[in-house]
Amino acid sequence: MRILFPAAPGYGLMLPLVPLVWAARAAGHEVLVATTAHMVKIAAVSGLPVVDVFPQRDVGEDLVGQDDGDRSGEVPEGYWELARAMRPFELFTLAMTEGTVAAGRGFRADLVVYCSDHQAGKLAAVALGVPALEVGNRISWSLRDPEMRQGAGHNARMGVQPDDAPVVRMLRDRLGLGDGGPDLLGRVDPRAPSLGGLAGEEPDELDGVPWLPMRYVPFNGGAALPDWALRRPTRQRICLTLGTVAPLLPGGTGTLKQLVDALAAMDVEVVLADDETDLSLLEPLPTNLTPAGFVPLTAFLGDCSLVVHHGGSGTTAAALHYGIPQLVVPSGADNDLCARRVVDRGVGLSVAPAELNADAVRAAAERLLSEESFRRAAAEVRAEMSHQPAPAALLESVVARLDR
Repeated sequence: MRILFPAAPGYGLMLPLVPLVWAARAAGHEVLVATTAHMVKIAAVSGLPVVDVFPQRDVGEDLVGQDDGDRSGEVPEGYWELARAMRPFELFTLAMTEGTVAAGRGFRADLVVYCSDHQAGKLAAVALGVPALEVGNRISWSLRDPEMRQGAGHNARMGVQPDDAPVVRMLRDRLGLGDGGPDLLGRVDPRAPSLGGLAGEEPDELDGVPWLPMRYVPFNGGAALPDWALRRPTRQRICLTLGTVAPLLPGGTGTLKQLVDALAAMDVEVVLADDETDLSLLEPLPTNLTPAGFVPLTAFLGDCSLVVHHGGSGTTAAALHYGIPQLVVPSGADNDLCARRVVDRGVGLSVAPAELNADAVRAAAERLLSEESFRRAAAEVRAEMSHQPAPAALLESVVARLDR
């Protein structure tokens, strides 16, 4: 079988798909990732065949304004308006849909596997006339949640675009797709049951399409590991990260400095996983901090006692996978929702950016390192996740359904 995996150009938007792509390839299927911008290289170094479906521009840099003075390359009408308005998911749909359809045709795809927040993948499945699997790539929300199927303004911020959204409607008209959706074999919810995921064996459907559970297997890329990552720490280790987007946003460096200063006074080892920030802006660096640059979280998270982060869905899910308490300082997108899930489940605490100061961060970190309830709750969620079907098992069941 030939399986097309369309993916939006963001670490937290594409990387959750990688274990499923690996599972498909290991099962003997032909696979192709369809993405753009910096994720083309990331997919390639992840060992996956990939095609750039929008080589004209780097949509990521256009969103953060790093190429503000350069408007070379042919772009669809409305592209720059969406970029300047910081409406990334609509921009991805506008820029990537036609290239994804062309890639799927050239690849002769038999199945399309796309994420719930990537309309370009959904539209490609319709245009290609092949079955599809929709995959939730967030630990914070799923379209199983009634509130995510209602309220367009809130959902657009999360990446959920209704079929009658202007950009979607325009592309449907241009491609002659009508109003129908793809032939869905299932929708995947990767959340643990106590975080809103599927519990038990009772069937659950939306519009006649079954929901399928799947274990969230974290993938953060690969790198040559430093010696310290292979040694068990001699004191409690804290992972500090703001992900790949937050450091580039206004206030990102200031937030990071406040967190570094707060943890500097504690008797802990702090690993700063950050490849975006100019660390000279944080000097002098405290003696208990290791500036790690880019190191996959999966390489050392298992030896950490706490993760302090921005509330990104991938980071939140990775900490849950390893059963580690979390301190979340949410920075935007679905980060607030991730923080709420963490606090409500008892696996961590949250400090609002408006209330951020060294005393608040230090007090929260000390609670998380000393109070057993957080470690116990995190271990419970880890156990839940370990009993969910692995990506390989999920894929096998979907292919079997297709063969019936």
